[in-house]
Amino acid sequence: MNGLFKGYLMGGFECSTHRRRDGKRLDLIAATRHDRFAAADYERMMRIGMRTARDGVRWHLIETEPFRYDFSSLASQIEAARRTGIELIWDFFHYGYPDDLDLYSPDFVERFAAFARATAEFLGSELGPELLICPVNEISFFSWAAGEVGVFHPFSVGRGDELKRQLVRTTIAAIDAIREVRPAARFIQTDPAIHVTAPKKATDRQRRDAEDYRRAQFHAFDMLTGVREPELGGGPEYLDIVGLNYYFHNQWRFPSRRKIPRGHPEYRPLHEILEEYRRRYERPLFIAETGIEDAPRADWFRYVCEEVRRARDFGTPVEGICLYPIVNHPGWADNRHCHNGLWDYCDDSGEREAHRPLADEIIFQARCFAPERCF
Repeated sequence: MNGLFKGYLMGGFECSTHRRRDGKRLDLIAATRHDRFAAADYERMMRIGMRTARDGVRWHLIETEPFRYDFSSLASQIEAARRTGIELIWDFFHYGYPDDLDLYSPDFVERFAAFARATAEFLGSELGPELLICPVNEISFFSWAAGEVGVFHPFSVGRGDELKRQLVRTTIAAIDAIREVRPAARFIQTDPAIHVTAPKKATDRQRRDAEDYRRAQFHAFDMLTGVREPELGGGPEYLDIVGLNYYFHNQWRFPSRRKIPRGHPEYRPLHEILEEYRRRYERPLFIAETGIEDAPRADWFRYVCEEVRRARDFGTPVEGICLYPIVNHPGWADNRHCHNGLWDYCDDSGEREAHRPLADEIIFQARCFAPERCF
């Protein structure tokens, strides 16, 4: 089976770099020691049939001062990619940015576009021109978290729509800049795929509000294509590959945000959500993130794989599934040990213990999806 990516099943390395409310900057690539042991991490993935990985660049380490760049923080990942032959999808903005920038300012758009251009030029010189780039991870989610409810830096409240427009402008400027130097690059736009319902005894107004909230998941993609708020500069060429992030908490009732459990009559099957995205955008799409913590990891991954097969049977050509994260990591807010990956923290030689039930499930699913591309 030929596909968009080298591997149908993929893994993603948590690469968030935003600042916590206490001022501490997160660096999950360093915290998981992936920066030191990238080669061992990629080799483990290749051994179980995962030939594509999501990984990240760390803007705050690369742009040492405005418009000056030091790419030494990428050395381990680049050398490891050369050695293993793994295909990488690069996140350029995963919530964190240099401290001197105002997220809402015109300077932010200009600086990120210049950074994206320089980084793409560098990566292309090291790994070849056919790059896979996610310019801004989760425009809608980040706008809500950082701009609307104030749980992510810069902790703004009531500015979610403003931030969404800013990040759409930022994405468009970055794509234009990258295409000037790496015209063969492909672009991935990611956001959560959700389902929202009203309470059982809701009024007509509550049902309309819930549906409006559900449809808000499409706003950023619609802005990028120019269908919504065309004055932002969007057009069809800015939506290339759609990456959908889907977790166990992605379905809830509005406005309570009470989670709808899988198996409940109101729970919408994932294959139906995927079909809606296919019909709406007619773009290649894949599951860009999925996972869960602790014991249900294998069961959840099985469910997602089964739903993707069902979607494909109904004519939705889903191009891959990315387990995210692929390694356990410290919690963003409290540094707790999150058991949500396939592999755990590593020892001083780079070895990581696997969560065996999830490993077995991944090997089984890899053979189901693409046996000729495994092992």
